[in-house]
Amino acid sequence: MTINAIYGKKIGMTQMFNENDQVMAVTVIQAEPNTVCQVKTADTDGYEAVQLGFGAIKEKKVNSPMRGHYDKWGVAPCRHLREVRVEDASEYKPGDQQTVAAFNEVKKVDVTGTSKGKGFAGVIKRHGFGGGPGGHGAHFHRAPGSIGQCATPSRVLKGVRLPGHMGCDRVTVKNLEGVRIDEDLNLILVKGAVPGGKNGIVRVRMAGDGKSW
Repeated sequence: MTINAIYGKKIGMTQMFNENDQVMAVTVIQAEPNTVCQVKTADTDGYEAVQLGFGAIKEKKVNSPMRGHYDKWGVAPCRHLREVRVEDASEYKPGDQQTVAAFNEVKKVDVTGTSKGKGFAGVIKRHGFGGGPGGHGAHFHRAPGSIGQCATPSRVLKGVRLPGHMGCDRVTVKNLEGVRIDEDLNLILVKGAVPGGKNGIVRVRMAGDGKSW
């Protein structure tokens, strides 16, 4: 039984040729070995999970509470900490590592990241509204239009799509095809785009039951 996820950093996108000599866009994710920094069991914490640490950091940059946390479990400090649910956390111990080698036989993955922030956006950009005529004679171009009734119910109903903050959301793209695993450089190449910008933190999880199909 292996941990079904690994955390890494989105490097960017490039192109590759498949077996039919067709070009395809791939995203490069650098996932350095994730270290198990804490083991959480149902007896002690109420659920089964392991805490993964990744990213190098100087020890002097770690504050006292976190330094005590790392010292308690006997692991080196990490820049980032994330949790992954497992079926039986007692099978793991602090110091164990999750590497890209666990994804060698995995054909499909789910990638989770934080989408790019777009700031305040109107309904055309945010929701894909068609807008009004583009001619000079029209007075309705990019406005949202009618948003409700008059006297009844005398309010705007919940869920109406309006302008507002766009982006910076947790987004998961499912069933991306795994293209290549580079164990020497700790790289995972997946077909298509993943959420977020360059150097963004992403989670790569084995899709389905974590086995190839």
